[in-house]
Amino acid sequence: MKARVKLVEERTFVGESGSGHKVVLGTAFGPEGRTPGPSPMELVLLGTGGCSAYDVVHILEKSREAVEDCVVELDADRAEKEPRVFTRIHMHFIVKGRALSRDKVKRAIDLSIEKYCSATAMMAKTAEITHDFEVIDTMAR
Repeated sequence: MKARVKLVEERTFVGESGSGHKVVLGTAFGPEGRTPGPSPMELVLLGTGGCSAYDVVHILEKSREAVEDCVVELDADRAEKEPRVFTRIHMHFIVKGRALSRDKVKRAIDLSIEKYCSATAMMAKTAEITHDFEVIDTMAR
């Protein structure tokens, strides 16, 4: 896997993935506290949520569950001193679909966090990772 990050102006960078996708990232600067894009650590947290959400949807689809939506809300704390690694990450999954099996959703989330998600495996080296979930049945509407 390859990637490239280039400075474009004061504390603003453009990252380009090996697959050609670009994202602006940076931290606040200047008198207005302008933020050109997410910070690198926000991207790490987003990547962790994205990695696990991808797994959950994939596992549920393989189980023939009718998944219509999957949201992961993340809440995290970082160390106060450098390096400011994540020390706690809570992941709240909201999975929507038609007559989803609550047990299969729980199993998919557990498998992602405990076995398949590379990002959560890395984050677990410094952070306590917890999770919970809710299932919303779209047939009940």
